[in-house]
Amino acid sequence: MPSRRTFLQQATAGLASLALLNQTACAAAARMYTNPVYAGQFPDPFVLRHAGRYYAFGTTGQGRTPDGRIFTLLTSDNLVDWKPAGGALMPPAGAEGADFWAPEVVFHNGTFYMYYSMGGGAIGASVGHRLHVATSSTPQGPYTQAALLDVPASKFTIDAHPFQDTDGQWYLFYARDFIDSADGYRPGTGLVVDRLLDMTRLAGESSTVMRARHDWTVFEKNRTMPLYGGQTFPEWHTLEGPFVRQHGGKYYCFYSGANFLTPRYGVDYCVADSIMGPYSEAGGGQGPRVLAAVAGHVRGPGHHSHVLSPDGKTEYLVYHAWNKEMTERQLCIDPLTWTTQGPRCQGPSYRPQPLP
Repeated sequence: MPSRRTFLQQATAGLASLALLNQTACAAAARMYTNPVYAGQFPDPFVLRHAGRYYAFGTTGQGRTPDGRIFTLLTSDNLVDWKPAGGALMPPAGAEGADFWAPEVVFHNGTFYMYYSMGGGAIGASVGHRLHVATSSTPQGPYTQAALLDVPASKFTIDAHPFQDTDGQWYLFYARDFIDSADGYRPGTGLVVDRLLDMTRLAGESSTVMRARHDWTVFEKNRTMPLYGGQTFPEWHTLEGPFVRQHGGKYYCFYSGANFLTPRYGVDYCVADSIMGPYSEAGGGQGPRVLAAVAGHVRGPGHHSHVLSPDGKTEYLVYHAWNKEMTERQLCIDPLTWTTQGPRCQGPSYRPQPLP
């Protein structure tokens, strides 16, 4: 029969073990994250990693941040814990009532360049979006509009994505409207690339990257477009949000497709041997292969950017997805892997995941 002393020793050891288990569980929980990593409204997220810090920029549409600026700005040290940092872009003169969409920022020769589109909104449905670039001496801004990157052949041009090739040359990928149905293509928004003469001028030598051919990318049927004289299109398709990665000697152009309000919206890709193409769907066409909705859990994941984890070893997709009430598109992250079938996101996740 155990003595009182032995009993107390065993009880104390048991309590110590329980405390250690609790500490271990708490430590494990502290090493996890759960999407969304920022629960506020944050559509079309782009994340810049600069000098060991992350800067996230999100669409504000016609809205303004509390400091009167455009594009919501967040900062983080770990891709998970984000702090509001005001707005990024100073409102340009004469742009009252315009929509501002999809900012992306790059750093080149001591200057930060922000690319985005402006148009439509309260200034009129017949006023199309055009691309602009703004500059700043710091990553957080404020940015000041510097130039128009006009595409005369398009009345609707959005989602500018700057990409620097291995030889140092910069290119600009973007989305623009096509209203014809030649060669089996379907009317709608498609993807294009052009060379940049410098950071604020296009060469005007654009090449089509990808246009809609498949049912899954339809945005709306019987869509009437004031921008095109009130013409009604039996089907209007959407490919948008290009983001380019070079991997294994090839160029992968990731993009989001379909209507962002629907469960069909997600991320797919096309691939080429050279930056200007031609690009191939590489066996796609059935739906978004990289990132897709999860019924009952995640709706509308997409319009993403890519960024490396704090240790520089893991590539993450940063994207938005709807909250359950579909009132906000929220900031989410998940790792990207390169498989034998092509790039795939390990998500969209909605349960606890290991910290980046």
